[in-house]
Amino acid sequence: MKNSQFAVFGLGRFGGGLVKEFHQLGIDVLAVDIDHKKVDEYGKLGINAVQISNLDEIALQMLDITNFDHVFVSFGENIEGSILLTLLLKEMGVKKVWAKASNDSHQKVLNKIGADQVIHPERDMAKRIAHYINSDNIIDYIELSKEHSIVEIVASPKIENKMISELDIRNKYSCNIIAIKRDNVVKISLLPNELILKGDILVVIGRNTAIQRFEEGV
Repeated sequence: MKNSQFAVFGLGRFGGGLVKEFHQLGIDVLAVDIDHKKVDEYGKLGINAVQISNLDEIALQMLDITNFDHVFVSFGENIEGSILLTLLLKEMGVKKVWAKASNDSHQKVLNKIGADQVIHPERDMAKRIAHYINSDNIIDYIELSKEHSIVEIVASPKIENKMISELDIRNKYSCNIIAIKRDNVVKISLLPNELILKGDILVVIGRNTAIQRFEEGV
């Protein structure tokens, strides 16, 4: 996403957190809200923040919104405003529109009107917490679809000092190790003779059932 442009509409807890995270990562982001106090708050942090009273096509054109690669719609309880803005952004030709859903019905509508990605923070966090609690080894979990995920698993003593080829997890468990985190360094180009060391974190991708078998088997 190098040189991509980002915009966030709605500076509530989620949208505001997103803006601050982008800013800390050194990514230029446009923050937009109807509340001038919130806009002033983010402006003091050195963030490009704009207050807009009416989120209509004219206002969006003034922001040159179609030049942004990723636009996030993050309204709180204003479901109607979220739907209308998402629809307008897609009609104007914005490349990627990410929209925050307040509930399952909201999410269905956002999907139907063309949102490229629907974010459900509360539900997604609940899934992560459930996965953490269910396993002592899983330290992070990203849902790719209803059936597939990427999971970070702490290497158990059972597989320490073994080569990836020895584990043969593709054939045994139908999932894959795509990276290893070691001493704050991520190794991506893994060779078959790569040794798994104590403290390694394995980044595994596959079907949820396959990952569970792997996590239980090793």
